[in-house]
Amino acid sequence: MGLYDVMRSVGAHEVLVENARHDRQLWTASDAEIEQFLLLCAHRMEDLKNDHRFKYVSIFKDFGSLSGQEFDHPTSQIVATTYVPRRVLYELRSAREHYAQKERCVFCDILTQELHNRERIVEIRGDYVACCPFASRAPFETWIIPANHSAHFERTASSRPGALLECASLLRRMLNRIRAITDSFHLVVHTAPNTQQQSRILNYWRTIDEDYHWHIEILPILQERQKSYSFKEAYRSAVMPEEAAARLREAPTEHTLTTT
Repeated sequence: MGLYDVMRSVGAHEVLVENARHDRQLWTASDAEIEQFLLLCAHRMEDLKNDHRFKYVSIFKDFGSLSGQEFDHPTSQIVATTYVPRRVLYELRSAREHYAQKERCVFCDILTQELHNRERIVEIRGDYVACCPFASRAPFETWIIPANHSAHFERTASSRPGALLECASLLRRMLNRIRAITDSFHLVVHTAPNTQQQSRILNYWRTIDEDYHWHIEILPILQERQKSYSFKEAYRSAVMPEEAAARLREAPTEHTLTTT
């Protein structure tokens, strides 16, 4: 038996069509259409988590000439893996440690501070807040985070009718703002891992419903081969988050057609 016979790959990769119309991107579609797409994401995530082999389900979108975009039609992608991505793992460990010390969610604490200071808040829409994080990894990095604590994106979607409508509206408005600065970005949903697939070694499931907080991260790409980080994830950004938030607040929130 060879090495490749032992190490058979396990996972799932799906392309999620955001809209039946070719010209309906997440910033040009209606709020109701975007809500339906977000519900689709939640349903696929919930279904994939029924497979106990998968530890994490990622939803992401790459758009623009600098992002590695693969399809012209409006699409996002969903990937189920037998491991938790490194970036999310860092968040899980930090959230668990903060909760062990404070008995509070670190994301809720950050959100409370941001709402008090208001310098990095871009927009609040219903139960959702868009802000530029204090330690931004890239210029104009933006998070969309629910004001009400919830660890699992898919559980928020099924919590009540219309739970994601305001999120859809804020996502559309924020992408229009970002596209006024650059047409390329990465978008990813950070959510809790599959709690049906628990690890005794990592042991971050014990308080995960209380210590983790799902959110959407949008990382604009301003130039080709942009160096926004260095060794061991020590990031740098040429634009302060306070300046980024101020500029995004002034940017247009609605899509306008250009004519030549």
